[in-house]
Amino acid sequence: MDYQTIINQYYPDDNELRRILLLHSRSVADKALAILDRHPGLHLDRQFVEEAAMLHDIGIVRCNAPEIQCFGTAPYICHGRIGAEMLRAAGFPRHARVCERHTGAGLTARDIVARSLPLPHQDFLPETMEEKLVCYADKFFSKTRLNHEKTAEQAERSLAKFGEEGVVRFREWATLFA
Repeated sequence: MDYQTIINQYYPDDNELRRILLLHSRSVADKALAILDRHPGLHLDRQFVEEAAMLHDIGIVRCNAPEIQCFGTAPYICHGRIGAEMLRAAGFPRHARVCERHTGAGLTARDIVARSLPLPHQDFLPETMEEKLVCYADKFFSKTRLNHEKTAEQAERSLAKFGEEGVVRFREWATLFA
């Protein structure tokens, strides 16, 4: 099964939510692939990076975020974990890790507990280079301004609301992927 089949399974209707998901995910994939092309020495799995970028937000369909046409019941902060469950059920555990680790610049168990987030009390930090690359590329695009790429400074300001640790991780990735 390819990523398009999975998207079609969970987003069968040609509606605004599907359009938002596809445009956002394609922007993230294109940025991640452009970075990958500039850094062949990283020896990353190109096909996996594209698939993971296209699937990283699959879980939004079950979340409540009316501003982006999501009318599910779960809090939006759970979309990564929900997407991971969906992808594990479909037999894509490696892609699932990208889903559950891309929120902010990753979340620590300490952050989850301190902020009383409705997530398991464990670390959800990108670990592999592919996970870090998709997470990094995602920070440049929102689902509310689909045709706009943020600057690194704007991405950092968005991340600052999750705490300084995420900004530090983002800056490390910016150095790595520059």
